[in-house]
Amino acid sequence: MYLETVSFIKSAFKTAKFIPLHEPRFIGNEKKYLIECIDSTFVSSVGKFVDQFEAMIAEYIGSKYAVATVNGTAALHISLLLSGVKAGDEVITQPITFVATCNAISYCNAAPVFVDVDRESMGLCPSALETFLDENSVVKNGQCINKVTGKVIRACVPMHTFGHACKIEEIKNICDKYCVVLLEDAAESLGSCYKGKHTGTYGTLGAFSFNGNKIITSGGGGVIVTNNKELAQKAKHITTTAKVPHKWEYSHDMTAYNYRMPNLNAALLVAQLENLDYFLKNKRELATIYKDFFSKQDIRFVTEPLNSESNYWLNAVILKNKEARDLFLQTTNDNDVMTRPIWTLMNRLELYKDAQCGPLSNAEWLENRVVNIPSSVRL
Repeated sequence: MYLETVSFIKSAFKTAKFIPLHEPRFIGNEKKYLIECIDSTFVSSVGKFVDQFEAMIAEYIGSKYAVATVNGTAALHISLLLSGVKAGDEVITQPITFVATCNAISYCNAAPVFVDVDRESMGLCPSALETFLDENSVVKNGQCINKVTGKVIRACVPMHTFGHACKIEEIKNICDKYCVVLLEDAAESLGSCYKGKHTGTYGTLGAFSFNGNKIITSGGGGVIVTNNKELAQKAKHITTTAKVPHKWEYSHDMTAYNYRMPNLNAALLVAQLENLDYFLKNKRELATIYKDFFSKQDIRFVTEPLNSESNYWLNAVILKNKEARDLFLQTTNDNDVMTRPIWTLMNRLELYKDAQCGPLSNAEWLENRVVNIPSSVRL
């Protein structure tokens, strides 16, 4: 069982060799720009490629400002700090996410609160969010207070799972109603839109990742996007050790972070961005091929949700139950096709097991059934 799927995936990638889940493609000016960067001697956090990348990514996403960081987790950490999240606060997020989302909250000495996802997008569910806030919070003096813990619910961080946009406009309206700052973990969703607007631009700030398995990559790397000039300036300052500009003096006006993206990484990203439209087109073609194949199987292929355009970063299928999921994982991986289950729910991890949760029936249902399948850009 599932050997037909193995054969199909290998034929789709035109190889009988091991097929990874998502590997990078360097098919453009990467080597040229890296050599140029090395020859310039500006290989650290100052250099023309950092500035060029920030301008290019802001234009592509449709934000006024972009601040490049060493990785997506750093981008989210700084976004939380800039939004006023501090020790003792609470931040609503979803249980289906990579652990970095919750870790960034913990870096602020704040606590995650888990609210259910919807099955269509696998992202934060607006109705579950509104129900949780209606039942568990009260707005006092412009702050959302958790009636159970007495703490301030400062922010909400939905994540666009596998590049499929959650219902972010509806989430924003709820956050505004309850005086909660909206931040977007858009790490996986470069090239994805909801109602014609790019992910990461609905919240006060958005954070993207360029880790080695993302659609475009610099090995690591991240970026903060915002339309708020003051926040953008603070983001650049706090990610650059809060150094006060001067030709020779070393003066720092606050405790800050060494989070700026090196010029070497930015050189890679400039080249990668030049091919992003091709990568997205190629990935949507693969998604169509998968959709057609799985429509004839007893397996559901995850397609882009209503009102959205997905980048199909990681393609996913939904099996009938946990037993079918486990057999699918065993068969594919035993036959050199890399697949993986969805992440363990964050509230099941030892470090977050005491977090407050709403009902999580959808997340639990998906955890037992979702599998990611090979999603690289095909050459």
